[in-house]
Amino acid sequence: MSDTPDPRRHPVRQDLAAAHLRGRVTVPRFVEGEEHRVTAGTAGMRADPAATARQTSQVLYGEGFTVYDRRHGWAWGQCATDGYVGWVPAAALAPGAPRPTHVVTALAGFRFPEPDLKVPPLDTLPLGAAVCAVGERNGYLELADGGWIYARHLAPAGTVEPDPVATAERLLGVPYLWGGRTPHGIDCSGLAQLALLRAGIPCPRDSDMQRDEVGEPVPVEGPYRRADLVFFPGHVGLMLDGERLLHATAFTMTVTVEPLVAVAERVDPTRAKGLLGVRRVTG
Repeated sequence: MSDTPDPRRHPVRQDLAAAHLRGRVTVPRFVEGEEHRVTAGTAGMRADPAATARQTSQVLYGEGFTVYDRRHGWAWGQCATDGYVGWVPAAALAPGAPRPTHVVTALAGFRFPEPDLKVPPLDTLPLGAAVCAVGERNGYLELADGGWIYARHLAPAGTVEPDPVATAERLLGVPYLWGGRTPHGIDCSGLAQLALLRAGIPCPRDSDMQRDEVGEPVPVEGPYRRADLVFFPGHVGLMLDGERLLHATAFTMTVTVEPLVAVAERVDPTRAKGLLGVRRVTG
């Protein structure tokens, strides 16, 4: 890690910083964080406290979020899952939320006000969201903070899907969304992160972080294996096999599969294969 804190991963601004950064940064004010959990199915994380600001990431139902500042209905803080820092709607957070007991394993699960598929849902919880179940009726689990979700859309917390490529394949055709982390819309590093997290493999948010930290480096010349992470400038994808790349790309604005050589030539035809690096996360 660099001696200079990365503001994407460390709660530091020109005017304040998290108290644990005292001695590392010089700012006018240090703040002790307040622990919260996300209570919206999905909430956008923004670069600034405004709905019109660029989305940098997303937080999901049940994720922890440490709040260091509030402004105009927005909370500035850090997501516990990947350490990413930004502004999220304060209404999407609640203090002291219960520890999750289950994880959403369907692409999405509806949160109903009662255990009945015919009533209008309260929210939609994406793949990877975490919930705390306190009861069961009619094949639905009751959530500690209200609502019900179909039990077969959940698995006990800690359940993993060991093949990250199989998880990524479930998202084929999902629209590309800058800052997206869910099957409703996802970007390239969000796809890699979701696939790896569901496999129980820790994964940071952005492609440059993933290139430095996930798995082990292997020669960019190949040969490639299924689930290898392949990196281009500002982009990442997972190898479907030895020749094809599965990725979320702005070229098609979807999650798709393309020959690796075609992607490399499109990125930079003058560079050998156009690759910045390859990381291997499986044996």
